[in-house]
Amino acid sequence: MPRAILSVYDKTGLVELAHGLAELGWDLVASGGTARALEVAGVKITPVERVTQAPEMLAGRVKTLHPAIHAGILARDTAEDMETLRRHSYAPVDLVVCNLYPFQQTVAQHGITLDEAIEQIDIGGVTLVRAAAKNHARVTVLVDPADYPGVLAMLRETGRVSEAMRRWLAIKAFRMTRDYDTAIHAYLVQQYGPVNAAEPLPEVLSLGLTRVEELRYGENAHQRAALYAVGANGSPLGGQLLSGKALSYNNLLDLDAAWRAVGLFETPAVVIVKHLTPTGIATAPTLAEAFPLALASDPVSAFGGVLATNRMVDEAFVEALDTLFVEAIAAPDFSPVAQQMLAEGRRNCRLVRIPERQPDTLELRSITGGFLVQEVDHGDPDGTQWQVVSARRPTSEELQAMRFGWKAVQYVKSNAIVLSTASATVGIGGGLPSRVDATRLALMKAGERARGAALASDAFFPFADAVQLAAEAGVTCIVQPGGSIRDQEVIEAVNAAGMAMVFTGVRHFRH
Repeated sequence: MPRAILSVYDKTGLVELAHGLAELGWDLVASGGTARALEVAGVKITPVERVTQAPEMLAGRVKTLHPAIHAGILARDTAEDMETLRRHSYAPVDLVVCNLYPFQQTVAQHGITLDEAIEQIDIGGVTLVRAAAKNHARVTVLVDPADYPGVLAMLRETGRVSEAMRRWLAIKAFRMTRDYDTAIHAYLVQQYGPVNAAEPLPEVLSLGLTRVEELRYGENAHQRAALYAVGANGSPLGGQLLSGKALSYNNLLDLDAAWRAVGLFETPAVVIVKHLTPTGIATAPTLAEAFPLALASDPVSAFGGVLATNRMVDEAFVEALDTLFVEAIAAPDFSPVAQQMLAEGRRNCRLVRIPERQPDTLELRSITGGFLVQEVDHGDPDGTQWQVVSARRPTSEELQAMRFGWKAVQYVKSNAIVLSTASATVGIGGGLPSRVDATRLALMKAGERARGAALASDAFFPFADAVQLAAEAGVTCIVQPGGSIRDQEVIEAVNAAGMAMVFTGVRHFRH
């Protein structure tokens, strides 16, 4: 008689599966709440304690951790292993049906204590699953109720579970235990801090990502793509798509860039992004006032871009959009009226509500054969001091414009040049291999608005040529990291033009 071990927290489909196995003549061994649920449903079961000859103990912490269970699961289909089972009066186990305590769901709730979280760390269940998955050459493991009907149908038709199915179910089981342990590790690190606080980059990085959405395609129509998140309940940017078409691969990239950039500002701010590059950034007392300032930075490139705001989108902001074609908008919230206006007037515009800002600590990029991991650049480190290196000190107005430009330049692709006032960009040049060409582009975008503007450069000037171009266009002040072997030449060019310049000592490359 084939034997199955059943020990599940989620009892979806359990009774139907058990009835089907019983009809096929299986011996069903069940523990704890699983046994009680099946007995209530009228399914004949063998209590696990009858097999182990030991009671449940430690308030249910120990039920299935016994050689009578695990020897039966781990025994290979060899004469030697089967003889060992017979010698100890143990029966082989052919099927393990198990899912785990809901640790991820528990710690996702507000107000959960550490002790409550610890109690949701499954031990016996994980051991059952790993043992069955390891011995998948003989044993079938079921961790997902969605797989019950298929396996039951196969048993009814052929009397056995195919080798291919056992392999696939084992892979699925190990994926579940991997994600489970990854979640526990992440939670405990959050509670206790890293084992070695001086080493923020872990020696082994376990991602445990789950595919939460298949995308229509990737960057181009011939590329397949999907969105993966930490946890099965993940969502785009941790937010909610309120209306509009499904988010595309490119939408997600652009929205992420815009959302990260707008998070740098405390006052109401609007960021417009096109192809991962900000085309305009502005702050003002209201979003409706900030938007036209951001748009004026590059109204041509803004067409078909995405927007991010750090305040709730209201009807005044929607009216300020006028006729601009916008692919998507990310915001902490949307007023009901604004949402209705956007749904009626821009049916295809994606609206993404991201209520909570969750700053990442690490960022990853794939390269051939591996990944690059680094800490996220959240701006200048604490204690950064700006140094005035020009003969003329900047005015208070110029300092405000430089500080705004210095924030904005951090989210422009290198080489990055931003021209700005104290509240808005007026010209952006980035993503070019030459800093002087990036300067030319920013000056061209700004036109006459370059006169009196501040210039921010994400890295030092290797030559004085870009500074001379900026001076000719009427730029009055510059903020840059410094550190070039030609810093003195650059300073002399600044002084010759009567400009002011500060060194930050920090660069903000974004490749």
